[in-house]
Amino acid sequence: MSKPDLNLLLTLDVLLAEGNVARAAERLHLSPSAMSRSLARLRDTTGDPLLVRAGRGLVPTPRAIRLREQVGQLVQDAQAVLRPAEKLDLGQLARTFTLRVSDGFAENFGPALIARVRQEAPLVRLRFVQKLDKDSGLLRDGMVDLETGVVGEQTGPEVRARILFRDRFVGVVRKEHALSQGEITASRYASGQHVLVSRRSMDRGPLDEALKPLGLEREIVTFAGGFSGALAFARSTDLIATVPERHTGNLRSGMFSFKLPVASPELAVSMLWHPRMDADMAHRWLRGCLLEICTAQANGCE
Repeated sequence: MSKPDLNLLLTLDVLLAEGNVARAAERLHLSPSAMSRSLARLRDTTGDPLLVRAGRGLVPTPRAIRLREQVGQLVQDAQAVLRPAEKLDLGQLARTFTLRVSDGFAENFGPALIARVRQEAPLVRLRFVQKLDKDSGLLRDGMVDLETGVVGEQTGPEVRARILFRDRFVGVVRKEHALSQGEITASRYASGQHVLVSRRSMDRGPLDEALKPLGLEREIVTFAGGFSGALAFARSTDLIATVPERHTGNLRSGMFSFKLPVASPELAVSMLWHPRMDADMAHRWLRGCLLEICTAQANGCE
């Protein structure tokens, strides 16, 4: 089956509105002969005369009368799709965005983002879901609008990313812990009892590799599935938690944080989205809100 010429829809809409070949040709900036040829093509395509002569004018056939409203709506819909996006009206924006965030991110940055969204777009709702892996499938499938985390090998090559802030690991203990007093050396840090954040059943992390050349090894007695869990354990025990500093700013309130006595890798925490959302004005607004909030709070940790 040959593909229909969709340009004929616009021609048919104008012909049915004008009921006159010459006037329709003038509206479309065509010659009367060119419009007559288009009408002939329409008759051949639809299998109906559409417009028939009555005296000096043309009148629509029953089929043309039935098509008039339908064709007019199709043309309007097509024009709406192709015209530039209108200015975003945040006050009238009613939409639910799903954010897939790494552990601790929602607790630390979520309240400020919610307050900002409620102030600017009160009909918008945010749904936070936990990020358990770096698979980009949910972004690709449209199940998630925006993600946060560190770009890794599992991140899809088509995914867009914008760095929100750079982070580093710090040690955290309760206020009454022995490490809250005196110089924190690599030996003192390693000799304590530790809680390790591990989502992949790994019993060692990058810091353990950094301690090896010093002949030191941490005693890891507990594992947690996320940073918030590790901090909860450290808050009420003598366990030492090692977590990203800016990522967990609010979660460490009332605790003692210290610079690690060994080198640790820097993290670039990014927001990620699928490229089909690049030009979506509401999505761009949300990305801007998140970037401003993360930048402000992260700088406040310095």
